[in-house]
Amino acid sequence: MVFSVMALPMPSTGRCQGTVSFASTLYLCPILDLLLAEIPASLQPEIRLGLQEALVNAATHGNQLDPGKTITVEFSFSKDIYWWTISDRGDRPFDPEACCCASADEDSLPDDTSECGRGLYILNQIFDRVEWTPQKRQLRLGKLVPRSVRRPKF
Repeated sequence: MVFSVMALPMPSTGRCQGTVSFASTLYLCPILDLLLAEIPASLQPEIRLGLQEALVNAATHGNQLDPGKTITVEFSFSKDIYWWTISDRGDRPFDPEACCCASADEDSLPDDTSECGRGLYILNQIFDRVEWTPQKRQLRLGKLVPRSVRRPKF
């Protein structure tokens, strides 16, 4: 698997940011490992599930598993919040508002017979911010860092 990485720790601000770009694939273990490297262990399983869901959706629904198309993930971490912005190169329209499971306020999982999958439901359960920008084909995910797991300033 070929992918490129650029990460820039910024000690003076207590932030880390970077970019990962890779061909559409469902082999995501090394990418997820990289994206979770700076996340406290107690948050990793939940965030891993959410990022995996978002990346699988970008590869399958966005890029149609075309290995000639890339997925890019920009990430930044501070003491208060973790952000991931996932971009695909697909051309199929997606309207999260039309999806039956777009709301995090629903009491139960979406009906498994519906045409709408459970991806947005899962993302809204895991992340504190889920924002879709159709013009840029970007999904932005934010996770607030509980005080109990915040890292000390650099």
